[in-house]
Amino acid sequence: MSLPQQLRDESDFDQLPDNIPVSATIADVEEKKSFIVYYRFVIEVKTKGNSKYLIYRRYKQFFTLHVSLQQKYSPEAQSGYYTCQLPILPGKVYMGNKKEIAESRIPELNNYMKRLLCLPTWVLLDDLIRMFFYQTESDSQQIPRALRRLRPPTRRVKTIKPKTDLLSAPRAEAVFDFSSSGRLELSLKAGDVIFLLRRVNADWLEGTVKDQTGIFPESFVKIIKPLPENESDEEGGASKNGNGARSSYSCLRCNMLKPEGIDTRDICVEEDISVQPSYQELLTRMRDVFQVEDIALNYRDPEGDVIRVLDDEDVALMVRESKWTGSNVKRPVNQFPWQLLVTHSNDLSVYNTEY
Repeated sequence: MSLPQQLRDESDFDQLPDNIPVSATIADVEEKKSFIVYYRFVIEVKTKGNSKYLIYRRYKQFFTLHVSLQQKYSPEAQSGYYTCQLPILPGKVYMGNKKEIAESRIPELNNYMKRLLCLPTWVLLDDLIRMFFYQTESDSQQIPRALRRLRPPTRRVKTIKPKTDLLSAPRAEAVFDFSSSGRLELSLKAGDVIFLLRRVNADWLEGTVKDQTGIFPESFVKIIKPLPENESDEEGGASKNGNGARSSYSCLRCNMLKPEGIDTRDICVEEDISVQPSYQELLTRMRDVFQVEDIALNYRDPEGDVIRVLDDEDVALMVRESKWTGSNVKRPVNQFPWQLLVTHSNDLSVYNTEY
């Protein structure tokens, strides 16, 4: 027998613990430049005890939650005694501008969360919902950038930009052309004057030129006026940004094996070196970096053999093996311990195998 009651019973609601989420509103969307570029929703959660906090969720986390709830509570599932009518989640979108897709989803996701948190109390107590709206340690360490949707519509903030003496600012001049291989990097032309913002690590700087901001290798420029000593943090590859938050860049070394030689690239991402990307994220990024569509991903195992990566399990194995095989290798602290070997998908010569 199912329970047709869709609205929560107020007497039951009064018995809920104070940390149960009762409302959630999307405050903003933020671009995340990881192995691929994606957008995440900044959500303000309010609990029954009137506390407020922010959580950061991707659409795929909404989708995973919804599928799990359908398997458990939808009338069609018939997997248990209790069922209820779940709200409708906006479907996946495979084509289009990612930011525009994220923006267009905000009203629908707000409505989804509102209806979800109005379900019967026994649903609110489910760990699936509680963990989705729970503020993780990672959530609590994030510094929100704007939260524009939480601002009163009539609010006006007058900002006065301080006058800056550009001739006294830390700056450098590009000696060689540099073409960026991703959205984090700054393309340079010989002769460009770059105003320096900070040091990323021993080899990379962040700066601004022609209203564009990004990172670039120091070896491509001549320093005219260096950054102050306290602006650098070469050991950790991190520094404070304008909001007081610490931004982290990690470097991934990848090598494209070609008949004419090896093309080596260092790719910077806004992720900690402990992060394990998915196979699809790595494949998409390497296609973009080397501008080759028909490629295969590989790594070198402890015996020195080249092993092809085919799925997420292979990525996990590559990361796991690198932790103990690379322990004696000296590398920058913000460089991933694993490296990618990229080949053309039909190039079998790298595996020393005869067919």
